[in-house]
Amino acid sequence: MSTNSLWAVLRSVMDPEIPVVSVVDLGIVRDVTRDVVTITPTYSGCPATDIIHRDIREALDAAGFGQVAIKTSLSPPWTTDWISDTGKQALLAYGIAPPDLAKTATCPQCGSADTEEVSRFGSTPCKAQWRCKACLEPFDRFKCH
Repeated sequence: MSTNSLWAVLRSVMDPEIPVVSVVDLGIVRDVTRDVVTITPTYSGCPATDIIHRDIREALDAAGFGQVAIKTSLSPPWTTDWISDTGKQALLAYGIAPPDLAKTATCPQCGSADTEEVSRFGSTPCKAQWRCKACLEPFDRFKCH
C-alpha cells in the first residue's frame, strides 16, 4: 500500500457542504501516512466534521484500507491557505467566492468587483454573505483565516 493510493481515494471524497470540492482540495486532509489520515475541520465547531469522518471512513473501507485510522487534529488550526488552486477554481465555478485578502469580493456570477458584504454569517460558519451591486445576485464568500 502506498500513500499515493490513499491520496487518490481521499481525492474522491467530496465536502458534504460543497459537493464540488474534495476534502483534499479544501485542505481538510492534512497528512497521510500508511497508518493514519489526519484531518482538520475548517473550524473547531464545524457541524460537518462527523460526516466528513464518516465519508472518509467509508471511502477507505471500500478501497480496502480499513486498517487506516482517521485522526482529527485542531492544531494548527485550518487556514484558507490550505485550499488548493483546484479547490479555489471549484468554489468559484460553484458560485462561492474563494478566499481573498482583498477588501471586496469578486462576484462569482458576473465577475464584478462592485460587491458588498451583507452579513459576516453566511450559509455555513466559514462563509460570509455578500451581494453583487452589478447583477444583484447574492453569493457566499469564504472567510479568510
